Amino acid sequence: MTGDNAPRAWQRMLSGRRLDLLSPQPEDIEIEDIAHGLARVARWNGQTIGEHAFSVAQHSLIVTDILAAIEPGFGSKQLCAGLLHDAAEYVIGDLISPFKAAIGLDYKAFEHRLLEAIHRRFCLGEIDAAVKNEIKRADRIAAYYEATRLAGFAEAEAELFFGRPAVPEILDRELAELRPISTSDAQSRFLSRFQRLSRR
Repeated sequence: MTGDNAPRAWQRMLSGRRLDLLSPQPEDIEIEDIAHGLARVARWNGQTIGEHAFSVAQHSLIVTDILAAIEPGFGSKQLCAGLLHDAAEYVIGDLISPFKAAIGLDYKAFEHRLLEAIHRRFCLGEIDAAVKNEIKRADRIAAYYEATRLAGFAEAEAELFFGRPAVPEILDRELAELRPISTSDAQSRFLSRFQRLSRR
């Protein structure tokens, strides 16, 4: 289809930006829109305990905390990449892993293209493969705690999917008490963390 008959492939953001989903441009991406969106996207399809949904924004903060603990030599760029590892979900939502696998590579390519634009917008450039692997490791550790503390998984079951977590004892104690926070709290904490990392 062309012209007025073409299906809309852009998203209007509260900042006023209009993001073309098929060809995302860095100048159309704002951190406030990302924080707003991620704070309203529920992990685990909303199947978690607590008064509030467990948001992608809160998950991203936890992944960044874990990353800082397991890789104390990482600087602001690496930690910011950790904070933004799921940033594409502010537009496309958080599809659970089984559904992503069912959709196939086209979805992953779409997600990757949007994440690349986000990295360009915030001057992160190409993220080194070793850093990506550590972010994935932190992501899996976070998923283990989320699964067992919030999403009803038994520890043995979670270990099958996410492995046994290895984190410093103090962080293990904190994650053992994991509870969802409110949308507004998740949004403000995400923005605050981004701003702090950006100033380093």
